[in-house]
Amino acid sequence: MNRHVLAPAMAFAALVSAQAAQAQQQACVAPDDLGDTVIYAMPLAYDAVSTRCASQFKADGFMARGGDSFIDGFRARQNMAWPGAFRLLKTFMAQDSADKGGADANMTAMIAALPEESLRPFVDGMVGQMIAEEIKPDSCGKIERGLELLSPLPTDNVAGLIAFVAELADIKNPPICGTAPASARE
Repeated sequence: MNRHVLAPAMAFAALVSAQAAQAQQQACVAPDDLGDTVIYAMPLAYDAVSTRCASQFKADGFMARGGDSFIDGFRARQNMAWPGAFRLLKTFMAQDSADKGGADANMTAMIAALPEESLRPFVDGMVGQMIAEEIKPDSCGKIERGLELLSPLPTDNVAGLIAFVAELADIKNPPICGTAPASARE
């Protein structure tokens, strides 16, 4: 593996491990961080969908007519949303590491020395690739329809709505902070 790719990958894995203790104490995702993650990830997801579904979209469909202007609001806020998205990612990955018995703990020192901004391009590439791999050609039309339905909403409302749906879905790994478990709400 190329050294330029290996070093950030190892550093990212170590960062996740370094946050395991904090995540075990917090063990939940802040709703604002989830909203920031939506804002941050939407342009990555949009680019993945645009590439993966290019041959599936109609020339007069939403992606051709209004997709770029819809996603521009997210792109404009992506830098401000990075810290919250990064906190969510660290919490999620630390929880995953804890679930695996802390197997990555030996990289803690290496990641502590790296600024989070140096990991951002790696995260962008990894997230974009993961999203692209999950997109099935027969879902392209549904994705386009969903984006069109969201398009009239302001960026913050899209982020808040998706965070609210995640709360309703009662996500457990890790849960959203400040939400009662489904059994306690009933």
